[in-house]
Amino acid sequence: MRKAIAERLENCGLELHPENTKIVYCKDDDRRRTYLHEKFDFLGYTFRARSSMTRKGEHFVNFSPAISAKAAQAIRTEVRSWKLQQRSDKATEDLSRMFNPIVRGWLKYYGRYYRSALDSPMRQLDRDLTLWATHKYKRLRRRLRRANQWLARIRKRTPALFAHWQLSTRHGSAMGAV
Repeated sequence: MRKAIAERLENCGLELHPENTKIVYCKDDDRRRTYLHEKFDFLGYTFRARSSMTRKGEHFVNFSPAISAKAAQAIRTEVRSWKLQQRSDKATEDLSRMFNPIVRGWLKYYGRYYRSALDSPMRQLDRDLTLWATHKYKRLRRRLRRANQWLARIRKRTPALFAHWQLSTRHGSAMGAV
């Protein structure tokens, strides 16, 4: 099969990359066996078998995309590089204006499919906002739980302040921040 595909592409003037080209088995409800390649990454998404639900509420297995682990790690690294805890001179509104365009871009791109997979990288932003609050306000210093509760109150009062706060359905909490 692989040889036939390579010959067909060669006729068109194209060639397969020997390391990056592989045939991936698209697993679903009807196919239960395991294979060597059952997922692949492309443009920041991982395509693999995932649990889905029909409009009637019935569960089934579907081969669909979600943010890849590599892209999620890149988002977490980027958020850490902002060093929010060192920006104690800024107000929450300033931080929102500075970083919302970037976060909104991530949500639009990676949130197109399987949006809940973004919860993990967005929790990093909430953790950093909690650390920012502990550095900004004296009454929150060395009190992560209290800072987390403070952030949850801000989130409940102004859910549109940060773009990722509108993503989650868990209102009243800071998505498990610290």
